[in-house]
Amino acid sequence: MSKRKFRSTALQDVDWANVREKLKNQPVVVAVDVAKIDFYATLMTPDRQMHVILRWKHPLQTRALVETLQAQLAGMNFVVVMEPTGTYGDPLFDLLHQARIPVYRAAPNRTNKAAELYDGVPSMHDAKACYVIGRLHLENNTERWIEPTAQQRELKAELKLLEMYQERSQRSLNRLEALLARHWPEAPHILSLDSVTLLQTLAHYGSPAAVRAAPEEALQLMCRTGRSGLKPETSAQLLASAETTIGRACEDAERYLLQTLAEDLLAQRLAIRELERRLEARLADDEMLSRLHTVVGRVTALMLLAELGSPQDYPSAAHYLKALGLNLKERSSGKHKGQLKITKRGPSIARRYLYWAALRWLKHNRVVKHWAEAKAQRDGGSKSKAITAIMRKLVRALWHVGRGAIFDPNRLFNVAALPALKAA
Repeated sequence: MSKRKFRSTALQDVDWANVREKLKNQPVVVAVDVAKIDFYATLMTPDRQMHVILRWKHPLQTRALVETLQAQLAGMNFVVVMEPTGTYGDPLFDLLHQARIPVYRAAPNRTNKAAELYDGVPSMHDAKACYVIGRLHLENNTERWIEPTAQQRELKAELKLLEMYQERSQRSLNRLEALLARHWPEAPHILSLDSVTLLQTLAHYGSPAAVRAAPEEALQLMCRTGRSGLKPETSAQLLASAETTIGRACEDAERYLLQTLAEDLLAQRLAIRELERRLEARLADDEMLSRLHTVVGRVTALMLLAELGSPQDYPSAAHYLKALGLNLKERSSGKHKGQLKITKRGPSIARRYLYWAALRWLKHNRVVKHWAEAKAQRDGGSKSKAITAIMRKLVRALWHVGRGAIFDPNRLFNVAALPALKAA
């Protein structure tokens, strides 16, 4: 395949009469390489021939591209296939969807691995990527790109917002911890860093010196904030520590920084609480979410529904497992026996939340804990394999619970084979 084969033409310079003559009413695959600005596409027929490679500037010419395809390929059987490259291709997908043009998705990892497959050259560039994407589609290695539902889009946005708030809150908490270690090191040993009482005290006074200057007002503030949850001896201890602290005295700017960090943390707490209330309301209104919630918890259930849709959309538990990238792969050759590992395809954020759900399950369920210990012992002490196995069992449980089954953790394990449980 020569370099000349990958020569591209600007959208406005394409000789469409010549292109239509070459196509001869054959089925056409419009394979698109998505980028930030410079988009490329090729028109490929079932004989694997590229009849034109066109390029255009996104977003300025993207609408013109869709209108041109509609006009010049009218009456022809054509589809568009593209990679889900971040969010850059979403406007093009929306325009194609509105024009009722079928869109297929090529997995980026397949495109990368096929770089050398068709021409023996491991290089990859925009025009060649179009060719590879088109070939993958003609060989049935793509899937129909389904538009996410309004519910999924709302859930994704709210969960991203929750994650943003939590990350920002954690960063502020880390900064506050560092500053208190310098100016009031005793305070975090009396009240936890995220204690509302401590945060309100810092937001109002900012430094132990300011608390020392108004001890009675500071005590009243603590009592109003902590209410019945704050023990009198705890507030007294915090006041005493402000008197005897070994921390460095604050300059005015340092005191203001402490106050600002505390105010920011309090604001983040309120925002997170409000968002969690909205998410909980979704659980109450959705039967599917309520069922999944019993297996993996509130936020994980919402995340799975947002990223993958309903478990009912998958014909088997194995398909659902594969969509999460938790199906197994092996690399063996001759006498070498490779280890089984998960493929890690699909949304990594969903696997991360499942991992946390598995850890919670491991901590709170006696059967799961003993099963994991027995498996780790069989695997030479590797706990990570046991956690991965628990994640896989959770996914299978989710698929069945999504179809109305009652969740029973003991059904996922051979309890009779666990020595620790039999001894108990």
